[in-house]
Amino acid sequence: MDKEQVVNIGFEIVAYSGDARTKLLLALKDAKAGKFDEVDALVEEAKGLLNDAHKSQFDLLSREAKGESAELGFMVHAQDHLMTTMLLADIINTLLDIYRTR
Repeated sequence: MDKEQVVNIGFEIVAYSGDARTKLLLALKDAKAGKFDEVDALVEEAKGLLNDAHKSQFDLLSREAKGESAELGFMVHAQDHLMTTMLLADIINTLLDIYRTR
């Protein structure tokens, strides 16, 4: 696997994670306004985007497991985006539960 392929996978992970983050923050904003139909749609979109990010991550890890070496410099940044967005999803889902019970 060449450096360009690894960077492209990293960009996929960053893009999917960033889009998911945006959807989650919009969902929280809508929850504050009591717009729970919109909230549910945004959370589902975010889940799909995080799944796409995981697929990209899995592709890279699978290729590496098969013996394809990869320079992981940018991937560290991509992994950071993915993990912080996953943490944000957990926090926002908890906050959404609180807003729903108000």
